[in-house]
Amino acid sequence: MKISKKTYLQVFGLIVIFLAFIRCLFPSIAEPKANSNMKTPSISHEQQVPSKEFEAEVTVRTVSAVKSRFFKSDGTLTKNPIYSVPHFGNTFPDQNDVQLLSAKKHGVDAVIDRADAERRKAELVYVGSNPYFHVDKLYSSIPYLVPKASVLLQDIGRNFFDSLQIKGIPLHKIIVTSVLRSKEDVKKLRGHNGNATENSCHLYGTTFDICYNRYKTVEDPTGPKRRVVRNDTLKWVLSEVLNDLRREKRCLVKYEVKQGCFHITVN
Repeated sequence: MKISKKTYLQVFGLIVIFLAFIRCLFPSIAEPKANSNMKTPSISHEQQVPSKEFEAEVTVRTVSAVKSRFFKSDGTLTKNPIYSVPHFGNTFPDQNDVQLLSAKKHGVDAVIDRADAERRKAELVYVGSNPYFHVDKLYSSIPYLVPKASVLLQDIGRNFFDSLQIKGIPLHKIIVTSVLRSKEDVKKLRGHNGNATENSCHLYGTTFDICYNRYKTVEDPTGPKRRVVRNDTLKWVLSEVLNDLRREKRCLVKYEVKQGCFHITVN
């Protein structure tokens, strides 16, 4: 049965009038229904503005809700413990023959002398002291590395800084004692260092030494005097950093007892 437009409008008008009449008799029917298990308190204008105490509580709850290495559950800074490694020799056992394979894979051809090193600047990058590490005065090596090894050294220095900060230890820079060596350097070094090998990983620009018994203090000359940190403490933190990177297969590490350094080759 076909309904005309006029009839349709008349029926619609009657429905609207009926609903309006119902709403007048029962006003509460138009109010939104709240959850039956919850009560909606009346909020005054003053209560709509959050107090400082409320903001502080929200901040603490927000911090505690997210697990963080830097904050405790109450929002205060946390101090992470020092773990070090179980045994330096066992944790960093990578001998020269193992590191040599990686050096030849990732490095340049063995450098003959200083002049040859100067010609290799297209393959090597300069390594100098910066905010993350200090390069010692070099007598038997020159400050160049392949780019991949340079990035590794930078990451070791930065990770060391981060570890010191989260453990509440005053900042120190690691000290680099040896970098790229030429065949001429190795020959001279073997004359007074029995630990030096003729087929050294340092020849390929992939290897560097970081001493573990000396560190460069980072201190504001105009600021207050900071507390002294034992070298053993810094050595433990550095060992954690190197162990993490070695587990990530980014480097090979040998713990050198006589030379007092970590012998590191990029992997």
